[in-house]
Amino acid sequence: MNRLIILSGEKQLRAAIITLNNLPLDGSKQIEIKDYAKVRSIPQNSRLWGAVLRDVAEQAWVGGRQFSADTWHYFLKCEYLPEGDEENLAELVKNPAEWAKWEWMPDGDRRCVGSTTKLTKKGMMIYQTAVEAYAVTELGVMFSADARMGV
Repeated sequence: MNRLIILSGEKQLRAAIITLNNLPLDGSKQIEIKDYAKVRSIPQNSRLWGAVLRDVAEQAWVGGRQFSADTWHYFLKCEYLPEGDEENLAELVKNPAEWAKWEWMPDGDRRCVGSTTKLTKKGMMIYQTAVEAYAVTELGVMFSADARMGV
């Protein structure tokens, strides 16, 4: 049995106590208490897709071509998601033990499988800052008011 209880009030505390009281005392269970890393927020996600990636897709030209927001999203994930060896990985992704940015394919190619949905609020903030810095300095993007609003 795996059980996650986020202590956010009396109801959750009571549930934790009941769960603890019903555990066997035979050495078959372990208890881990850790800080809860909040995942990225809905406003952060909305800002990424509704402003940042939109502005990049509308303004950036590379090799005489423009690319869709989806293409930019994949490219930027490959460039700026955490690699997994960061000392502060637990602050950047919700579940560091399960984090994987890359997956090897049968043909030997490496594919980016990391997802912004697995980032914490802090991780998403750092990710978006890196994306914006790249877009401004390397692509000449001038972000709209929507993108400049902090989340």
